[in-house]
Amino acid sequence: MNTRSRMIVIAIAVAFLLYALYAQHYSVTVYILGGIGYVIWSHFREGTVFLATQAFHKQDYEKTERLLAEIKNPNNLRKGRRNYYEFMMGNIRLKQDSVDEAEYHFQLASRLPWKRDTEKGFVLINLANINLRKKNYERVPAYIELAKKLRLTERQLGIIQKIELELNKYS
Repeated sequence: MNTRSRMIVIAIAVAFLLYALYAQHYSVTVYILGGIGYVIWSHFREGTVFLATQAFHKQDYEKTERLLAEIKNPNNLRKGRRNYYEFMMGNIRLKQDSVDEAEYHFQLASRLPWKRDTEKGFVLINLANINLRKKNYERVPAYIELAKKLRLTERQLGIIQKIELELNKYS
């Protein structure tokens, strides 16, 4: 849910809460308070990352950025959401040619836990590419070695080979 829809749900829940209190249905009141609490908790811990992920997969980067902008403090996100937040922000900044900001977001994403090696592999490959672009040739091999320790797809291994070929031109 985005922030606006969460506010609408809370407003409707408060209306039901007031009616439950008026009708003296205290057990229902507890459930409604629990629901309101969950919606508030999910606003801070989940944010709009899931919706942004869906937009990101559809390559709608403007919508992705707008949804991620609704998250006021990404530090409050749980680790399972924060990693995707940082990955998407890094990609958006890369598309906007803000290479330093993209590197910052990918650095944060690389330090967070990932469920699949391929996901973390993309983060490390992006960091290697960014450092190759910035001509920080001494950092590129470190990212490549970290990525090679992961279980990667053939496509990712091909990208790594291209990065190594490009790096060899400058070594």
